[in-house]
Formats: sequence, C-alpha cells, structure tokens
Amino acid sequence: MQDFFTWLGRTLGEIIRFVVDLLTHFFQNLGASARGFFNGLATSLGIPATVVSLAVLLLGLWLLYLALRALMRRSLIATLIWAVLGVTVLSWLIY
Repeated sequence: MQDFFTWLGRTLGEIIRFVVDLLTHFFQNLGASARGFFNGLATSLGIPATVVSLAVLLLGLWLLYLALRALMRRSLIATLIWAVLGVTVLSWLIY
C-alpha cells in the first residue's frame, strides 16, 4: 500500500513540475518575443526603445486615429486639428 502512495505522490509531483516548467518557458519566450518586437519597431522608426518613446508613439497614433474618426464624421476642422497634432507629436519622435 505504501508503494502505491509513493508512486502516486511521485507522479503527481512530476505532473506539477512539468506544468510549472511549461508555463515558465512559455512566459520567458513571450517576454523575449515582445522585447524583440519592440526593438524591431523602434529600430525601423529610428527611435530609442524606451517606454517613453513607445508611449509618445502610441499618443501620436491615437491622435491620427482621432483625425480619421473626425474625417468619417465629415468634420473638416476637427480633422485638421487632430491630424496636425498627431503629425507634430510623431515628428518630435521620429527624426
């Protein structure tokens, strides 16, 4: 009877160890993939790969998105304002 519970404990421990190792490798590779994506994006745009640079990039793209939404609503003045702001922010970033 003791051998059965020893086997059961060992098997359960190996299953838990396998799951933990699998999740560890998955999240390590996920982090490396995200880091590679952001480094490639920053390199192609000619900006430093910092959190601030990526936040400013997202801000500029968001402003351009607002310009596109204003254009869809046929609001020419708002489109021009949002587009000029978006291009200005992106021009500060990309040189």
